[in-house]
Amino acid sequence: MTEFIRKIVPNAKDDVLAGITVSLAMIPEVVAFAFVAQIDPLMALSGAFIIGLITAIFGGRPGLISGAAGAVAVIFVSMIADGHTKGMLMDTPIENMGFFYLMACVVLMGIIQIFAGVFKLGRFVRLIPHPVMMGFVNGLSIVIFMAQVKMFSHKSLKVSDAGVNEYVSTYMHGSELYTMIGLVLLTMGIIWGLPKITKKLPAALTAILVTSLIVIGFNMDVSTVGSYIVEGGGTGLKGEFPTPNMELWEKLPFNLDTLKFIALPAFLAASVGLIESLMTMNLVDELTETRGNGNRECVAQGAGNIVSGLFGGTGGCGMIGQTVININAGGRGRLSGIMMAVTLLSFILFADKLIEMVPIAALVGVMFMMVVETFAWSSFRILKKIPMSDAVVLITVSLVTVFVDLAVAVFIGVIISALVFAWENAKKIRARKRIKEDGTKVYEIWGPLFFGSIQAFNEKFDVKNDPEKVEIDFVESRISDHSALEAIFNLVEKYEAEGKQIRLKHLSEDCKVLLYKSSPKFREVVVEAIDDPRYHLAANPEDFPKPLSEYKF
Repeated sequence: MTEFIRKIVPNAKDDVLAGITVSLAMIPEVVAFAFVAQIDPLMALSGAFIIGLITAIFGGRPGLISGAAGAVAVIFVSMIADGHTKGMLMDTPIENMGFFYLMACVVLMGIIQIFAGVFKLGRFVRLIPHPVMMGFVNGLSIVIFMAQVKMFSHKSLKVSDAGVNEYVSTYMHGSELYTMIGLVLLTMGIIWGLPKITKKLPAALTAILVTSLIVIGFNMDVSTVGSYIVEGGGTGLKGEFPTPNMELWEKLPFNLDTLKFIALPAFLAASVGLIESLMTMNLVDELTETRGNGNRECVAQGAGNIVSGLFGGTGGCGMIGQTVININAGGRGRLSGIMMAVTLLSFILFADKLIEMVPIAALVGVMFMMVVETFAWSSFRILKKIPMSDAVVLITVSLVTVFVDLAVAVFIGVIISALVFAWENAKKIRARKRIKEDGTKVYEIWGPLFFGSIQAFNEKFDVKNDPEKVEIDFVESRISDHSALEAIFNLVEKYEAEGKQIRLKHLSEDCKVLLYKSSPKFREVVVEAIDDPRYHLAANPEDFPKPLSEYKF
């Protein structure tokens, strides 16, 4: 039986232990994100279970952990608040209407993500440059670190001057702070030192268990998962097995107004979710030296969010912190993600009291070690060695990720990289000039012809002083866009206005198609050359009587 399991799931032991470890680290982060979005922690935990399970089974990247992530949660904050207001203004006022809008928004978010996978938009993650990837990892590591620092505080309910209940955070001090720091360092020390002694025990899980036993054994008064949830306004982890939320269909008005209300946040959440998931997938690819399927991951993420919304859960995506913990703990297969989801559900249903006793310090220590291992420390060393533009992109993406948003940071990084690429290639356009025996002037163009190189391209020609016959040879150039077509069209008109003959030679077939589509005039000036000096086609094998290695191409 053991051999059979090993054949079916070769990494079963490590996957199981890694999944349990990740589920423990998942709880405080998901709960924290629930407080950010001002929703019931159970709603976030249910979403984490559903999304985690579906993406683990059907996703395109084994080992990637998905759940109710903060990057998605922050998008829903204002929509939920506005939804509550809309509900109270209805003909029949409905309390907490924002939650029903949230569920519908999560379903629409999932539909958008499925379409992204069906239309194979996941391939565009390949366009993300390495400096953007490093900036993403660094920025997200800083965000996770800052989120853990907030755990060194207490939340208390106070009534403001306006009579509104609000939660106020107060940082720890004195012996309480020193105890918290000591437990965090103990956890980190075990995670760092245990693998040097033995690798048979999962370091992160062992650290959590040891720290928890010390706290329970010495009856230490420290912040735990249970107290953290209560401080945030929750009642605990106790919940029920997720079932379809029928109130969504009864109370939510399914009309154009609802679609308009949820469309923008759904699109933003879908975009952020896919970007974070695909970037995390790329990171796992690098760590494991394997390759995931981005389009399949898009579909799985979408399916997970649709089911989560229908069952009353919140939206989510791939979570880099939990994924790195999983990989470092030995989780490589789908079983690790499945185990994380099943264990998380088990905690909610059966072991809620035990999990509530786990000290927050142990989980903070695990996350701190994850930050240390995830942050690209090599970026400090290579900043002076890489091009200035790449250094600017790396730093910019890191800062924007921290202070604005992950999706915005990635978009900005890609845009800057694309502009730099366009600028550098715009300077590569060259024109070699020569006069043929019959007096024809030939311009041999080198480099890509596109919007960025148009000005430099136009400066190469002397229309008024050129002879009566001119040839432009594109053997080492490509026409890339509409701007290039327009530039060639204008150049032809200038030569013809001077009464001179112009011909275009050695265009690639796709370039000819673009030119012919743009104007019939090009059929008169494009030379269908058969004397291309670089490429020849053999009509039959007899054209090459000798071995190909003996020919010079």
